Amino acid sequence: MIVKNLYRNFGRVAAVFNLSFEVNEGEILGMIGPNGAGKTTVFNLLTGVFKPDEGVIIFKGKDITHQSPAKRCREGIGRTYQIPSPFNKMTVFENLLVGAVHGGGLNEKQARDEINDILELIGLYPMKNRLAGELPLLNRKRLELGRALATKPQLLLLDEVAGGLTEGEAKQLIEIVRKTSERGITIVWIEHLLMMMSEGVDRLLVISEGSWLKCGDPKEVMNSAEVLNSYLGAEER
Repeated sequence: MIVKNLYRNFGRVAAVFNLSFEVNEGEILGMIGPNGAGKTTVFNLLTGVFKPDEGVIIFKGKDITHQSPAKRCREGIGRTYQIPSPFNKMTVFENLLVGAVHGGGLNEKQARDEINDILELIGLYPMKNRLAGELPLLNRKRLELGRALATKPQLLLLDEVAGGLTEGEAKQLIEIVRKTSERGITIVWIEHLLMMMSEGVDRLLVISEGSWLKCGDPKEVMNSAEVLNSYLGAEER
């Protein structure tokens, strides 16, 4: 994916300002920044929830800047949300089935093997017949990831999937994300837990006030003076 000179304003507030970056095929790109930096707004622009005021989004060589969210999903862009919102009165399996049929374009028969494979990946196969509303937070996070994978994405956007987890649970989630990447899925990952970014991503992009600040090797980026001054300083205020 290539993002060029992206702008998005909300009234007089510039949530995203002249932002450009690229995501290489098959990599895990982390994205960090202080609260209000524009990270989730970027995801909403990439998925078509918001339309940019200016700029271009290229995916698989095509300009998708003005495509609808449904069209982008069918083109291969999937995402998770910070707060998991499964269909609580449906089973784990049924939740993935909805994604596979309506997002992945499969019929129910085609979807079954695909869903069982995803359930094995995310560690929920033994719970596939449990109601989603009965799951604890870690497994709801796993289910949120599984529902996104069921849409058969080529690019997966992860929005703080580790939020609220213990360190041990977060490490389990890193392993799942890595295994997902090994299947050839490109990932962009927003997270507040810096441990996740240092251990779980290939490159790290830092944005501040909606603009590009730094991008590169995760440890080098997090130890840079620009990031310490802008990101960590902002977190302390």
